[in-house]
Amino acid sequence: MFNILSRPPLYDEDAVQPMRDELIAVGFQELRTPEAVENALTNSNDETILLMVNSVCGCAAGSARPGISLALQNPIIPNKLFTVFAGQDRDAVDKARSFIKGYPPSSPSIALFKKGELVHFIPRHGIEGYSAEQIAGNLTEVFDSQCSRVGPSISPEQFKQVQHAKACGSKIPLFNQNA
Repeated sequence: MFNILSRPPLYDEDAVQPMRDELIAVGFQELRTPEAVENALTNSNDETILLMVNSVCGCAAGSARPGISLALQNPIIPNKLFTVFAGQDRDAVDKARSFIKGYPPSSPSIALFKKGELVHFIPRHGIEGYSAEQIAGNLTEVFDSQCSRVGPSISPEQFKQVQHAKACGSKIPLFNQNA
């Protein structure tokens, strides 16, 4: 089967894989096509859905991914965890952003949906300059008031093994379409 992209990724797939793996390790499922995004975000029933627009930037590496991972150690967490990757699965990201109404495109960013409605959003300017602990605090406060699933997403022992990818976009090679 062919994987035909309408827009190729901006960055080398192998170089960003550790950034993908970091979220997968704490329970996120990647949404790599617009159809997968549509299905995930419209079939929520009464559940809460956490969506992270992942990115190669330094604030994703230093704050967003570590912060969201730490927040998922909370005793109460969202029902479902999804992620899309800006600059990689570009059509999926565009589709995901269409559900984040009232905000300009932002990556990284974190959105919480409840019963299909956006109830909390952290854009890049709410990530940049904040520590992982501050972002986790923001999220756990919202989880406690909006969510009901028993956490954590992975055991504390597994969490200690998570490797945070610290590279930023300036060091990630661009995708070579002609190779």
